[in-house]
Amino acid sequence: MPTKNPSSKIFDSAFPELQAAELPGFLFVDHIAIAVCEGELEDQLKMYRQMGFRELHREEMCGTDQVREVLLQIGESQNLIQLLEPLSAESPVQKQIERNGGRGGLAHVGLRVKSAQAAFDFLKAQGFQIIDKAPRPGSRGTTVFFIHPKSHQDAPFGVLYEVVEDPKN
Repeated sequence: MPTKNPSSKIFDSAFPELQAAELPGFLFVDHIAIAVCEGELEDQLKMYRQMGFRELHREEMCGTDQVREVLLQIGESQNLIQLLEPLSAESPVQKQIERNGGRGGLAHVGLRVKSAQAAFDFLKAQGFQIIDKAPRPGSRGTTVFFIHPKSHQDAPFGVLYEVVEDPKN
């Protein structure tokens, strides 16, 4: 018989309106995404390699994303650094760089879930402002959607979150 996670008792008492079965199934931080200015990806990549990071994946994402990405593994962990270089002026990453005075920096935090659709439905039902109309294909065969940084008027996050389902896990 499985034992109940002791921290779930704390959660259950703090949020009695939510049952554990309804929760979106967040597993861990999948990645931290860093925006890099156009033409700077290879120099940034070189610096991360010098720190011991290992390149796992490289891909150009067209469509709404319009970025070149490189995923870097942190040691032997499941956590990744994602470098994002805009491919066009229409890229959301380029627009973020412009809002940041022409500098790169934190683009978003990716959170791994068991099921992107279940997390999407849960967060939508809880009133979160979700950028995507539905979960959609992401890089490396994942399914993703984004949660707006100003998701709630009473307590905005101030950071963009990407929810990531990896079909391999």
